[in-house]
Amino acid sequence: MTTLTSTLHRGSAYLGAWPQERQLAALFPEYRIITATRLGLRAMPALMVLCLLVQFQLGDPRYWPGVVSSVLFLASLPMQGLYWLGKRADTRLPPTLVSWYRQLYLKIAAAGVSITEPVAQPCYFHLGETLSLAFKQLDKSFIRDL
Repeated sequence: MTTLTSTLHRGSAYLGAWPQERQLAALFPEYRIITATRLGLRAMPALMVLCLLVQFQLGDPRYWPGVVSSVLFLASLPMQGLYWLGKRADTRLPPTLVSWYRQLYLKIAAAGVSITEPVAQPCYFHLGETLSLAFKQLDKSFIRDL
């Protein structure tokens, strides 16, 4: 059993490992989740400060419970994305994607790129690392060949 913080850290690592390529958007939800999470990580702190500053300008203490709940909600949005990514990173690949992962490994190895041995039971994190390496080292047309 993993803790919340380790899941969030794993999600953050997966956020950096998954390639942000539009060709993958039709195949995997990661592209959309990572885009939304990155936007949330950049925009939510400013929105939380804005929410607090507006409350200070209005100055009515009756609205503080609503402001606190709004700030907590805004803070939770990027964390939800990181949590989803952390859980997804540790999810094992279905059999069809395992064969695709192995074919991709063979293409990278055949191109002469140094790569570690494939794992026996890969998860989405391993696929993300391999796809990232493939997009950096191979011609981008490899996605159609697989």
